[in-house]
Amino acid sequence: MALTHDYHVHSTYSDGSFLPGMVRAAADAGLDGVGFADHCNVSDREAMRRAKYRLGFNLDLTYERRREAIRTLREQFDLRIFDAVEMDYDPADEAEIRSFLDRAGFDYAVGSVHAVEGVNVHTESYFEGKSTAERRAAVDDYYEKLIALVDSELFEIAAHVDLVERNPALRDLTTPEHHERVADAFERSSTVPEVNAGRVLREYGEFHPAPSFLETLFDRGVSFAVGSDSHRPADIRDRAPLIEDFLTERGIEPVRLFD
Repeated sequence: MALTHDYHVHSTYSDGSFLPGMVRAAADAGLDGVGFADHCNVSDREAMRRAKYRLGFNLDLTYERRREAIRTLREQFDLRIFDAVEMDYDPADEAEIRSFLDRAGFDYAVGSVHAVEGVNVHTESYFEGKSTAERRAAVDDYYEKLIALVDSELFEIAAHVDLVERNPALRDLTTPEHHERVADAFERSSTVPEVNAGRVLREYGEFHPAPSFLETLFDRGVSFAVGSDSHRPADIRDRAPLIEDFLTERGIEPVRLFD
C-alpha cells in the first residue's frame, strides 16, 4: 500500500534537521503530507526540566516561530505540512500537558513515554546492571504509563508503543499480558498507535510495534497511523519504501488524520 502521510518527523526545533531539507525529502519520496512532531516537555518536575535544558528541547518556547516557518514552506511545496508536536508523557504531568496543548493549538499531538524511573528508556548503561526483577519492574512501569497515555485522550497518536524493545537490557521482557492490556486501552480510546520505522535500519532492526504486538492490536481492529520518526532527510528517503512494503505485506491501511 502506498505511503501517503508521514506524521512523525523531526526538525532543528528539537533533534532533527533543517525544515526545508526535510520537506524536500518528503516531497521527493512522493508523500502527500508530512508532520513535524518535534520533541517537547512541559513538566514542572526538576529532573525533567534539567533534562530538557541539557538536550536543548525548547519547542514550548519556539513553536510559534516554527509555525511561521511552516506557513512559508506551505507556499513553496506541493504537499501538506502539519504543525504537530511529540510530547513527553508522564501521568504526573497531565495538567501541564493539557494546558499547553490547549494553548498551543497544534494540528495534532503525538504522545510518547520516554522515561521510566526518571531515566530515558534508551539508556542501556542504567538498566543493564539491574537484576532481572528490577528490569521487569521497569518494563511494567513503561506499559503502565503507556496505558495512562492512551486513556488520557490527550493525543491523536501514541508513538513507538513498545519503545523498551530498543534497549537490549529491556528487550524481550514485554509479555503477552502487556500487549493485551495496551490493546484494551487502544480499543476504548480515540488515540491510535503508529507504525514507527525509527529503528528499522539500525541495531534493533524492527518496526514498532514488534510483530507479536502488532498482531494483537490488529486482531482487535485497532487502526494505525504511520511515522518514520525521521531526523534527517535521508531517513525519509530510506524508510519510505520499507514502510510501504511493511504496510502492503500486512494489509494495513493507515489512518489519515485529515481529509
